[in-house]
Amino acid sequence: MKRKFGGPWGSRLTSLGIVVAVAALLVGRGEMSAQTPSALLPGVDPALLEEIAVGSRILADFGVLDGFGHVSARNPANPNHFLMSRSLAPALVTPADIMEFDLDGNPVDARGRKVFLERFIHAEIYRARPDVMSVVHTHSAGVIPFSVSQVPLRAMYHNPAFLAGGVPVWDIRKDFGDTNMLVSNAAIGKSLATALGDKPVVLMRGHGDVAVGPSVKAAVFRAYYTDVDAKLQAQAIALGGEPNYLTPGEGVKADQTNLVVIDRIWNLWRMKVLPTLTK
Repeated sequence: MKRKFGGPWGSRLTSLGIVVAVAALLVGRGEMSAQTPSALLPGVDPALLEEIAVGSRILADFGVLDGFGHVSARNPANPNHFLMSRSLAPALVTPADIMEFDLDGNPVDARGRKVFLERFIHAEIYRARPDVMSVVHTHSAGVIPFSVSQVPLRAMYHNPAFLAGGVPVWDIRKDFGDTNMLVSNAAIGKSLATALGDKPVVLMRGHGDVAVGPSVKAAVFRAYYTDVDAKLQAQAIALGGEPNYLTPGEGVKADQTNLVVIDRIWNLWRMKVLPTLTK
């Protein structure tokens, strides 16, 4: 038999129960959503955390990322660390979800949060490429045909001009035999970073690609336009004849221009996803 509380004490107990329930809900919601970015990562510019979250949502909005893939940035205050979301679908990432990792892929302060299995992609590329300030890994559907065929991905027009210098294809099977196709440890990550070399993009056979850049904006830009370029190249090939691709010289000049004016497109993309950033 349940005991009923009446009078003023009953009202107070009921109110207390509601407060406790609401507090518990807020604490559990989104694991870290009640904390501000500055409280989570002291010394890290909140604007950089926002760029990672916005970049994740931009690529999800374009369909370059779905429930998988990730965007990261090197920590400017500590070049041997990088910043990336906890394990979360890209369209759901907020600044409060960003964590800090060392170049072995270890979270600096996990606090029980789940991390991406393929964080070694980012760790080993940052280790191998001091010039890289951001890494994006996607499962872009557009690039898959070029990762499994003998047709090289090439620059079709000025926006993906960064592809004109060549796009390597990395095959996990070459060094590691039959696997689950995931970059699940440092050795596999190092192999991928070696295949990337000094290029801005590397395709992953039967998996997707990785785009890197001197900023989050640049890496996101390259990840998006790599997917666009792959789809256009497939269309051009289907028309018949040899497409008239950009030369490496054209690629260098066009890419330099694109990086100078990148805020124009970034601000447009950011405007579209920013209203959802705190949801």
